[in-house]
Amino acid sequence: MNPMDDKDYKKEEENKTPEPQPDKSEDKGGNPQDDGKKNGGKPKKNIYDQYRYWGSDNGGSGSGNNNPKGSARRNRIALVALILLIISFIYVFMGDATSVQRTETSYSEFLAFVESDSVASATIVEQNVVNYMLRGGAEGTCRIPYYDASLLELLKDHNVNVTGAVQPTPFWYIIIQLLPWIIFIVMIVMIMRQTGAAGGNRMMSSFGKSHAQMYGKNDKKVTFADVAGQKEAKNELQEVVDFLKHPDRFVKIGARIPRGVLLVGPPGTGKTLLARAVAGEAGVSFLHTSGSDFVEMFVGMGAARVRDLFSEARKNAPCIIFIDELDAVGRSRGSGLGGGHDEREQTLNQMLVEMDGFSSDPGVIVMAATNRPDVLDPALLRPGRFDRQVVVSLPDVQERLDILRIHAKKVKTDSDVDLERVARATPGSSGADLANLVNEAALFAARANRVTVNMDDFERARDKILLGVARESVYMTPEEKRATAYHEAGHTLLHYYLKSVDPLHKVTIIPHGRALGLTMSLPEKDSYTKNRSYLEDRIKICMGGYVAEDIVYGETTTGTSNDIKQATEMARRMVTEWGMSDLGFISLANDDEPLFLGREITQHKDYSEDTARRIDQEIHKILDRCMNETREILTVHRDQLDSLTNALVEKETLDDKDIREMFGFPPVQHTTDLV
Repeated sequence: MNPMDDKDYKKEEENKTPEPQPDKSEDKGGNPQDDGKKNGGKPKKNIYDQYRYWGSDNGGSGSGNNNPKGSARRNRIALVALILLIISFIYVFMGDATSVQRTETSYSEFLAFVESDSVASATIVEQNVVNYMLRGGAEGTCRIPYYDASLLELLKDHNVNVTGAVQPTPFWYIIIQLLPWIIFIVMIVMIMRQTGAAGGNRMMSSFGKSHAQMYGKNDKKVTFADVAGQKEAKNELQEVVDFLKHPDRFVKIGARIPRGVLLVGPPGTGKTLLARAVAGEAGVSFLHTSGSDFVEMFVGMGAARVRDLFSEARKNAPCIIFIDELDAVGRSRGSGLGGGHDEREQTLNQMLVEMDGFSSDPGVIVMAATNRPDVLDPALLRPGRFDRQVVVSLPDVQERLDILRIHAKKVKTDSDVDLERVARATPGSSGADLANLVNEAALFAARANRVTVNMDDFERARDKILLGVARESVYMTPEEKRATAYHEAGHTLLHYYLKSVDPLHKVTIIPHGRALGLTMSLPEKDSYTKNRSYLEDRIKICMGGYVAEDIVYGETTTGTSNDIKQATEMARRMVTEWGMSDLGFISLANDDEPLFLGREITQHKDYSEDTARRIDQEIHKILDRCMNETREILTVHRDQLDSLTNALVEKETLDDKDIREMFGFPPVQHTTDLV
């Protein structure tokens, strides 16, 4: 497109209607009601109009890259630079042709000329080179190979005119020294010109720009219907959506919506998914970023990016800002050994000011997600900033079923797939874990060249995720295999003679992960507290393999190390944290370790040596009592222990149904009805 003439350009500018200018008094705290008078008495249509700003006009002529004159000028500059470079090379490689030609001689020949009185004058250049002239007019040069202290005396004795000189610095040497700096400066200038042409700002100013991305119409829309479970969390967030959609309803009665909403929960529970659902439901501007995007290598860039982020949000008000992994920038100030991190603290301070300071606006709502709320700065959690915390917890059995149904729609399943059984068999799993389980089941079906996923694929996928990959190629001798079978049979048999344990799911002597065998139990329902009977029965099950090995072989193996660790940890917590010993109602655990230091360096005891001795005694009492009861059960039912071991050696894997049929135990009645 040809550029517009100056005359035509002026005419077009005269015909343009002047653009309205923002009311300066509004930014200075003027009365918002005056705006209605200035606009012809018409009231505002949206309460967020007072937070909107006029954007800069991006129209006009194109960038410099489309200017023919600019391109021609750059081409001329490049041509001149190329010519200068060629001249420099010519000077470097052909410069010697224009200099005085001297004959190169050896130092011995030069001394012979001096002794024969043939040298008229000599110039010594920095004690390295001698340029001399013979009495006949010829010139020569030679290098001094070593320091010769008698050279000057020799020249004086033979009446040689001696002068000194400094080696001149060649032009090409200067060019070589400056060439890296010239290249660097040219590159910087080119980058700055390109950055200025593309965005209207210089390169350094672009470092302070926020990396937040706008949730656009082309992005996949997610609503609350796509989020299974989390009813309480969705209800809390629905209020935020209603305020953004219908603000007048809240403003009329004087209600104030929370400035910030903090999503708290374990990893994989759907905090980011809920934020995307809010963006899809609200239909307003949505900026999303992460805590690690603020702090980088340049000092002050974090605070600058926070300012730019909130400035962009105010221009698009009403707007939601979502910051994922807030703990990356919101950790408590001054924590840790030797103080805090100044740059990160500056970023946090700027965020605190932007959320609730002199320039804060109700049209901007900040959402954030973290799985470490304990390390956040208290100033972030006070009312006026993140004054509403929404707990996104692990799903219960009904919510796991709903999540499985959503993900199972994406794959083709057989009619024998029982998602209720899978939901019961995955306690403590997050939404991300369940999505991974369905995907692993589909991968198992694809490896078998099947077009649908059956129940066996789900079972194998769950075992792989919870237990580890089955290592069927590991070779064990018959003795090791039988010893492993006795160990797992000791764990398994206790499930049918203890009252407060979860039902057995399966037992296998096929190695999984680092374990040679596994015994797996599954709870019938989700429980959030454990009583003393349950914990003691769990300790007994941990002891089952150890006791079975001792009864059968009279000694134990190293395979009991993990069982001993689990049993000891449960007994210690029963004594020090849960008051389940004769020490009574007292907490003796250390829960106040500094945020950024490991437990090993910060361990300390808030009790005396006598109390420590009593703690050890109580732990031993619990372990000894559980050990005696475990040994009694397995000794009485030694015949069933042997039968179960033989069955494991033969079949390698047994489930609860197989064992109940083997010993005539009654079947398990499910107490939870899922819909």
